[in-house]
Amino acid sequence: MNLLRTTKIGFNIFLVFFFGLISINNIQAQESIRITHGPYLQAMTDNSVTIVWTTNKPATAWVELAPDDKSHFYQKERPKYFNASNGLKNVSTVHKVNVKNLKPNTRYRYRIYSQEVLSHKGTNVEYGKIAATVVYKQQALSFITGGRPGDFEFAVLNDIHEKSDFFKKQLSQIDFAKTDFVVFNGDMVSFSHNEDQIFSGFMDTAVSVFAKEIPMYYARGNHETRGPYAANFSNYFPSASGQLYYTFTRGNAIFVVLDCGEDKPDSDMEYRGITDMDFYRSEQAHWLKGVVKTDDFKKAKFKIAICHIPAVNGWHGNEEIVNNFAPILNDAGIQLMISAHEHRHRIVQPTAKVKFPIIVNSNNNLLKAKISAKEASFTIVDSTGNKVEDFFIK
Repeated sequence: MNLLRTTKIGFNIFLVFFFGLISINNIQAQESIRITHGPYLQAMTDNSVTIVWTTNKPATAWVELAPDDKSHFYQKERPKYFNASNGLKNVSTVHKVNVKNLKPNTRYRYRIYSQEVLSHKGTNVEYGKIAATVVYKQQALSFITGGRPGDFEFAVLNDIHEKSDFFKKQLSQIDFAKTDFVVFNGDMVSFSHNEDQIFSGFMDTAVSVFAKEIPMYYARGNHETRGPYAANFSNYFPSASGQLYYTFTRGNAIFVVLDCGEDKPDSDMEYRGITDMDFYRSEQAHWLKGVVKTDDFKKAKFKIAICHIPAVNGWHGNEEIVNNFAPILNDAGIQLMISAHEHRHRIVQPTAKVKFPIIVNSNNNLLKAKISAKEASFTIVDSTGNKVEDFFIK
């Protein structure tokens, strides 16, 4: 009798659990597609930009573009730019749309769309609902392409390590009405575990404050290379070159964004044999030799390198950057490297081996920069807005 009662109780528990799972799956299946994070601007050039966002369900995605001509977005059908690769529309929850053939120094309005893909069997595709940003009763999002001559301003933050509240406080010190772009100089996370960590740690804050309409550029730090989700970095932060090292121009300046890699040898026990950074940096140095020969680099009045780990003697990563990158940058006339990593502020003066100064920005400071025809000025402020130091390139 007791055995029968126990069996019945166990069976009832199983039924509750089983139908509970069915109920949860039904709720998830009934949930409408929605935009979960973004959009935000990446890889801005004089004639292109990549717009990134995420959805809660797999979908196709596209961007509609309109000129800034005061016409209503619904006035006529707008050109569509799809998230597609090799002639096929991508079905994903992470959407990257590269909008090309734009005019320099021109404002465009944009709207993002994602349409859920319910099933794809053979040549039959079943679509669900569409999620999109709103343009009916509110102003459409917009951006201005690069290519504007004259003075410009930008800001640099680094080593946030997912402290979103502190990050928001730092962003509040930036006058975005005057700021052309923002640089994240590495270690915005401590370890890469999942997508939610990226957005809850810093990107949701960036989107809410500026990143929907002001572009950002990201120099990967050594902490972004750690964790099971690290290989997905470029899905969220693509560059115009398709690599994590790249260049971009603004005004009369060129910026060379370098990927520092890890700070310890590849054989170190912390990496468990998962890194190949020494070869990667050598490969990057080969690319850099070509960059400094380009017309964009040669004609730029200001030449600035951005690298999370500074080119100073120290740990293995530092030594690799000194040995692989510094000789090329020395010969090319780089005037400044902007770095981070050390969680302290200092300005490293040129040496015989590294012939350019380095601003090492603290994790608690914000770097504000302005570049004009005559000089590039850099002001470092602390978390309360007090000036720490100025630096100038004439």
